[in-house]
Amino acid sequence: MDNILEVRDLKISFKTFFGEVEAVRGVSFDVPRSQTVAIVGESGCGKSVTANSIMKLLPDPPAFYKGGSILFEGEDIVKKTDKEMRDIRGKSISMVFQDPMTSLNPTMKVGDQIIEGLMKHESISKEEAKKKAIEILKMVSVPKAETRINQYPHEFSGGMRQRVMIAIAMIMNPKLMIADEPTTALDVTVQAQILDLMKKLQREFGMSIILITHDLGVVADMSNKVEVMYAGQILEEGSVDDIFYNTKHPYTIRLLASLPRLDMDRNDKLQAIHGTPPDLYIPPKGCPFYDRCDKAMVVCKDNMPPVTEHGEGHYCKCWLYHDMYPKEG
Repeated sequence: MDNILEVRDLKISFKTFFGEVEAVRGVSFDVPRSQTVAIVGESGCGKSVTANSIMKLLPDPPAFYKGGSILFEGEDIVKKTDKEMRDIRGKSISMVFQDPMTSLNPTMKVGDQIIEGLMKHESISKEEAKKKAIEILKMVSVPKAETRINQYPHEFSGGMRQRVMIAIAMIMNPKLMIADEPTTALDVTVQAQILDLMKKLQREFGMSIILITHDLGVVADMSNKVEVMYAGQILEEGSVDDIFYNTKHPYTIRLLASLPRLDMDRNDKLQAIHGTPPDLYIPPKGCPFYDRCDKAMVVCKDNMPPVTEHGEGHYCKCWLYHDMYPKEG
């Protein structure tokens, strides 16, 4: 399958007063054209750092690329200059930032924020840009777009602000959109509307989407592929069916077990994942989930597990599936 993005062995660290934080540690994944890839995991696992690295939005210093490549249509983004990236951001790759309540500039009218990127990337008059902005607001189902375009963000609800964020991301018809927690702080009904809107726009424009989330319900509704991330690494990847119905890694199993289910009794308790993620100032030598895993073995502590394949496109990093691990029966 043709991939629009190929991330290979990506390593990103932050220099701090206390030392180096290895936030992303050898991440690799592909984003096929016109498909949605979800990156899931607990807060602090490296999802947003990975997303921002694709746009080269990490502040340098303290962040720095320690290794690996990010190939967008065959060209390595890591090697791009700031000037080259300004030509890519918003035009070929766009981003819907986390928390619509704070991502918009409160001092600028919504319309000016939408046309800002359009004016930068295209030779177009302000009037023409305004017409396009009204069209994109209508496309994302903002009512009375002709009036709303002249209003400020504080005059919009949370759901409407998120629609504006999507409009800003879509105005240049990008090939790849990164949505970082696009439904955070929104109620369930508005979440469903936003997800339906993203799916509709993807069908119409054929763009690829990277969805950053910790909400596995959103993943099931939106995604073709899933990358399960923990402590700066991808521990399992596969199709939505693979991850939900043929789960392999103990971390993924525990994540799914922590979700409420329709068949649960009112007295049933959710299964929490006890403990805390490892300190990435001193990354673990072995499996990062070792201290919290109920299936941990001696080999897991100091030895990084190899990648094992469990079907086409389904991979997992776990010693349980090594050839030398005793099989049942």
